[in-house]
Amino acid sequence: STTKLLRLSAAALSPLGGDGRLSDAGSRVCRMARCFGLVLACASSAFGFYLPGVAPREFKDGEKVEIKVNKLSSTKTQLPYDYYSLPFCKPLETYNAVENLGEVLHGSVIQNSPYDIAMGKTEFKVLCKRELKHKEASLLAQRIREDYRVHLIMDNLPAATKMIREMPDGKTITMYDRGYPLGFIGSADRPGTSASTAYVYNHLHFVIKFHTEPSFDGARLVGFEVEPLSVKHQYKGQFSTDMEKLGLTSVPVGSDLPPQPIVPNALKSDAATEVIFTYDVKWELSDIKWASRWDLYLYMGDDQIHWFSIINSLAIVLLLTGIVAMIMMRTLRRDFNRYNEQDKEDLQEESGWKLVHADVFRPPDMAILLCASLGTGVQLLAMSAVSIFCAMLGFLSPANRGGLLTATILVFMLMGVPAGYISSNTYKSLKGTEWKKMTILTATLYPGVVSAFMFFLNFFIW
Repeated sequence: STTKLLRLSAAALSPLGGDGRLSDAGSRVCRMARCFGLVLACASSAFGFYLPGVAPREFKDGEKVEIKVNKLSSTKTQLPYDYYSLPFCKPLETYNAVENLGEVLHGSVIQNSPYDIAMGKTEFKVLCKRELKHKEASLLAQRIREDYRVHLIMDNLPAATKMIREMPDGKTITMYDRGYPLGFIGSADRPGTSASTAYVYNHLHFVIKFHTEPSFDGARLVGFEVEPLSVKHQYKGQFSTDMEKLGLTSVPVGSDLPPQPIVPNALKSDAATEVIFTYDVKWELSDIKWASRWDLYLYMGDDQIHWFSIINSLAIVLLLTGIVAMIMMRTLRRDFNRYNEQDKEDLQEESGWKLVHADVFRPPDMAILLCASLGTGVQLLAMSAVSIFCAMLGFLSPANRGGLLTATILVFMLMGVPAGYISSNTYKSLKGTEWKKMTILTATLYPGVVSAFMFFLNFFIW
């Protein structure tokens, strides 16, 4: 019997049966081996790729570093505009570099720029000369008065402006803000400026920080700072973008030079304001590693977050909640005391809050709207919970522009399944009969109202 058992075990483990054909166990082993070999073959033929913001990129000396332009934003108007909607220097051919749906919904208009920067080369260049007509100068001055900021992107890093602020105790702290201001309004505190006159920042000083290690070839970009300056450039002879041919007398550029004003001539609409746009690049070796280059942007102050207003709103909500709770507790305590003092014969006559105890089981008049609101609320709550959980796990990196908004919209669509189930189930428990209509209304009521409102609002904004 032992010999027979060993033979059966060997036959089961062997790919060949007793008659020389493949056994069932052997066939399964062969199929698994083929699948495993196919996976190894695919893995061996795979090649690496660069995912923006996720995988590091090394730049060789002299390699071109592309700078992209993003939207113009303002905390006053909250309306983003295209970078090339203003009279800036444009490349010969412009193309969009938007990567996902979230960037589009966020208002990002990412395009290429005429900045020509090479890795490790410190240089001063002239972009172009613009002759601003009355309409263009008026629009530029208006955007400056509305505190618009320009946003640039380099190697998926947004440009940051360095600010040094003095605290009340005398200490100075260094802060950063995204983008750089489009210009400033002249005042008596600024020497060489006229009050209420708009000045444009037409010179940009790029400070690009890079990090090198023996473990990789080249350099990784870890910082992108912009120092804007307003300079009224002067030159001799004929204008040219070639610095060797252009006799520019306003170099080296500094804050002691007169700024570039933007004064539209209302009397002569055909009069033009000459503006020369320039930039220079400075490279700095940094100890910041590539994995920590976003720490600067995560800890910077955001002027769009009004903490005082948020705290004030929370305090008002808590105060009103406490007042309502106290009123309800006093009302219920008074009713309980009155019920306890009455005799049993008097309890047959209901009074106070007992008069509405039967209304709990009465279906509301607009049950379909109530259930649609309940389903939409569940959908929003589930979407927020899943999005926050994914962000806590690190799936939604801030380097992936628009990733959070894209994921939120996708999760909102997926959470329509439990929203429809809960709304139709609640509607059915309220003795409703049109549960199919209820499901469709949950999916279209509030999203349709919001979409129609935004569509109507665009007629007045744009």
